[in-house]
Amino acid sequence: MATATATATKRMFIDGNWCDGAQGKTVGVINPANEEVIVEMAFGTRADTKRALEAAAKALPAWMKLTPYDRAKVLKKTADLMRDRLDAIARTLTMEQGKPVPEAKAEIMHSADTFEWYAEEGKRAYGQVIPNSQPGKRHVTIKHPVGVVGAISPWNFPITLQSRKIAPALAVGCTIVTKPATQTPLSLVMVFECMIEAGLPPGVANLITGPAQDIADEFMENPICKKISFTGSTEVGKQLMRGCADQVKRISLELGGHAPFIVFPDADPEVGAKIAVTGKFRNNGQVCIAPSRFYVHKDVQKRFTEASVEFAKALKMGNGLEPGIEVGPMFEKRAMDGTISLIDDAKKTGAKILTGGKRSDRFEKGYFFEPTVLTNLAPNAKIMVEEPFAPVMPLLDFSNLDDVIAQANNTRYGLAAYVFTNDLSVAWKMAEGLEAGIIGINDPVPATPQCPFGGMKESGMGRELGHEGLEAYLETKYVSFKLRD
Repeated sequence: MATATATATKRMFIDGNWCDGAQGKTVGVINPANEEVIVEMAFGTRADTKRALEAAAKALPAWMKLTPYDRAKVLKKTADLMRDRLDAIARTLTMEQGKPVPEAKAEIMHSADTFEWYAEEGKRAYGQVIPNSQPGKRHVTIKHPVGVVGAISPWNFPITLQSRKIAPALAVGCTIVTKPATQTPLSLVMVFECMIEAGLPPGVANLITGPAQDIADEFMENPICKKISFTGSTEVGKQLMRGCADQVKRISLELGGHAPFIVFPDADPEVGAKIAVTGKFRNNGQVCIAPSRFYVHKDVQKRFTEASVEFAKALKMGNGLEPGIEVGPMFEKRAMDGTISLIDDAKKTGAKILTGGKRSDRFEKGYFFEPTVLTNLAPNAKIMVEEPFAPVMPLLDFSNLDDVIAQANNTRYGLAAYVFTNDLSVAWKMAEGLEAGIIGINDPVPATPQCPFGGMKESGMGRELGHEGLEAYLETKYVSFKLRD
């Protein structure tokens, strides 16, 4: 809850200056491992958002006129500084979000790699020369930055999800206003400190916090903002699409997921179980591309199930700052309560809990929920229909390839899908048949800066990362020349 105070411990960043919000309010950032307030963060307003957009617009002409090589220097130096400050940023990220320090470090390194990738890829925003069909004409295309960008991201990957927007936008000459989740702004503040030291000009990148609806409304309604890039729920993504329609504002959406993980009998089920558990319980299942429905061939179902339960039970839970911790707390009480509701609903529809299934009783404070494995899932159970952002692993079975493809595709989501097999023919058929923008074959963590990331169906629109992520911030201009005789 936002409170009035004279000074915030951490401030927003607008037009090259750290600043408080217009109303002087702050909001406490809570450590989910002990439920204590870490620091107060400035809590801005719609007026602050407008001021940030105006700063970005003012900075745009000079920034877009720089060569890609000059813009790349800022991005590359930012990446270097993030790596230099890895331990400090990781500790902050763990304290505000809950994930274990090794996972926090992996997120920071991925994000630094994203900045470095786009430092180079920004030099490759190529146009083309097109053959003419009439004598005396010449045709070319050139690329132009879309302009000022509004970027909104959630709490589960506070740095990664913003770096995928900031780095390509800045690389091609756009300026940006970023809104991190209110619960997890601190690690992104540290990334901004790296950007500033790397030579970021005033107004080119701005960081605001405040009421999500107010900030989104300003992004949607202010004509200064030419594009919104959003990562979050499908429901909010649809609201943003409607809001952008009045100005035909460009929008990129990375939305919800409900990823199937399909295990075929030709591969070792124990190895598959280890991969599955790694993918499922990373960041407590609070990952948009986390596998969330596990279809296991009947021939290996028993061995896979036993191994999965064993691996899940062995995961070490605790404060992510402690060494050896593999599973931290969920990021807030609301998330934990939502998980409890999913489990209760599954049990009512006949599900059987094989391990976990409740809030851990080993901790006096903190939002710790036991890694959970379920079986006997009914098709109408909420966990089979809604996106389960939770440390819950539901096991199902199948016996036919075409049937499991149909089951896997029987959802409005299409962000990611996973297949465990050593059969090349099976792998190809699954890659072609599954309706998902990202498919991991024996790979539970497929995201990498140089490859496109995004979904099909109601899981989003557009792509981040890879060259496609660069194109998302560019307009294509066609230029036709009529030569003099």
